[in-house]
Amino acid sequence: MAAVLREAPAAHVLVVDDDLAVRQLVSEYLAQNDFRVSAAASGAELMGAFRAQVVDLVLLDLRLQGEDGMQLLQQLRAESQLPVIILTGRTEEADRVMGLELGADDYLTKPFSPRELLARIRTVLRRTHAGQVVHGAPVCRAYRIPGWELNLRTRKLRARDGRVLALSNGEFNLLAALLATANRVVTRDQLIEMSRRYDNEVYDRAIDVQILRLRRKIESDPAQPQIILTERGAGYRLGVAVEAVY
Repeated sequence: MAAVLREAPAAHVLVVDDDLAVRQLVSEYLAQNDFRVSAAASGAELMGAFRAQVVDLVLLDLRLQGEDGMQLLQQLRAESQLPVIILTGRTEEADRVMGLELGADDYLTKPFSPRELLARIRTVLRRTHAGQVVHGAPVCRAYRIPGWELNLRTRKLRARDGRVLALSNGEFNLLAALLATANRVVTRDQLIEMSRRYDNEVYDRAIDVQILRLRRKIESDPAQPQIILTERGAGYRLGVAVEAVY
């Protein structure tokens, strides 16, 4: 019986606001519209979540209590090109202008309509994705396949339900190498070379053993794999679509 695969993880939005009511409202509304949502109330929580998880977009209130939202925006821009939508007050035109000049992708004034927020998030995500396709991609932060997200920065494999699956160094290196090939067939020798991008560990005859272990961890039915496929006499390839996250 063929394995049943779950759908790929939804886009992940990080909501940064020191107002609990705003965080709850936005989180609930976005979750109802098929987004994965995390919330942060401070700059420290923002940077912790950014570095520990794969985030697709940040919704950043510039008026966090006791903190400078502009500095947080600059810090994000210094480390990534992650899309950012800033929240400002209606009368704070200078904040809106400076935020855009510092690299924010869009802004929304408080109070705002959740429907407008949703539309702006979707627009920014579409624009960001289109820009990567046209202009070429920067360093990849993660790969997504149906049911799974592999974070190259933290070396963690996360399931759609949020579970983190433990991988050995060898398993991580091999899975990252496979995901980087998209859906091309790769030989064992090619996998050895590609794995060196992620670690110094060298694969040899243990490739088949590592593949078996990975299948036991990520396939619904390891006996009839749907994710990592064997091309007899050639090597391996992925049987599912791969999304690169930048």
